[in-house]
Amino acid sequence: MDLSELGSQRVATGAKPVEPLDANALVAKLGGEVARVLSSALERVTTLATTGRIDRGSLRALRDEIDRARRAAIMGQQTSRIASGRVRVCRERTNLTALLLEALRQRGREIESRGIEVRQLFAPAEVMSDSTLLCSLLQSVLDWSFEHAVSRIELKLDIKAWPAYARLACTFAHRAADQVAIATNPLSGDDTPQVETMSWCLLQQTAAALGLMVQRTDTASRTTLTLEFPETLAPRIDGLSAIELDDPSQRSLNSQPLAGRHALVLAARREVRNTVREALRPMGLMIDFVTSVEEAAEFCRDGFPHAIVYEAALAGGRFQKMRSEWLAEAPGLAFIQIAEHGKAFEVLNLQGRQLASVGRDAIIESLPAAMMFELSRQG
Repeated sequence: MDLSELGSQRVATGAKPVEPLDANALVAKLGGEVARVLSSALERVTTLATTGRIDRGSLRALRDEIDRARRAAIMGQQTSRIASGRVRVCRERTNLTALLLEALRQRGREIESRGIEVRQLFAPAEVMSDSTLLCSLLQSVLDWSFEHAVSRIELKLDIKAWPAYARLACTFAHRAADQVAIATNPLSGDDTPQVETMSWCLLQQTAAALGLMVQRTDTASRTTLTLEFPETLAPRIDGLSAIELDDPSQRSLNSQPLAGRHALVLAARREVRNTVREALRPMGLMIDFVTSVEEAAEFCRDGFPHAIVYEAALAGGRFQKMRSEWLAEAPGLAFIQIAEHGKAFEVLNLQGRQLASVGRDAIIESLPAAMMFELSRQG
């Protein structure tokens, strides 16, 4: 370890429950984070207005800054909702290792495009948890580490000796070595860890909702997060059903069953977009909208959502070609068609694959069921 880190090292003595959310602190953090990103974006817009020109790199940076501000706002909403206790947790036997591998697979294109290196060392582990909320937590861990890592990210899943809890550790450098001396300058007066952004707040509160133990250790340049799962299950024994290990008394209805999932809506007409938004609002999905096949291709260039809802009128040859390419790369990607006519939810067979279709007049009544049907097949 670099000796310059000794004075600023923060070490937690052990994993512990997450402290209650301070609403005032959350609002202040959200406001500061959004303002900081939008200030940079505003400078680029001012330059564009003055010169009438913007190069490709600056345009991409502007888009990224606006997207970061939008995501921070969404994370703030999600954090507030989870901390409020409105999300009910349904306990079921869940393969933590498989969920972690799937989360990384879904982000594979983003990892490649951003040049992120992720080192994985996963032991088999099953836990009692809410699978939907746990998916959201794992995505939050990736969001947080991708946001701050300046070098390789190390993910390790193992089983600690006693108590026998599954333990997920995420380690990365959040500051380059040549910046450490400046960061540890006692005259700077800023001792706030730079990794405590909205993505961290969402990660914390999701872990709290799941009853996990959280530990984070920071030095001037590196951060290690450890999540412990108290309800870790013994390895499955042949002949013993997982249902026997579940506790039905703990099951409850999740008020937003698809929280943590992401859908992209491809619709040219505003009224269709508004109806889809209204139909899916109660399900807790994160939703993005595009109006053309070209915009959908651009959106999916850095990573796939869990589902794509699209108007049948836009599903021409270009879309079908991209759909085949996307499915080759992400076989679990769900597609839901909005048909121009009809009032029902039906399952069609397209090129040997089942496809959910909802009539335009049945969006409010049938789209949520179609979404649940398609995403449940992802496992």
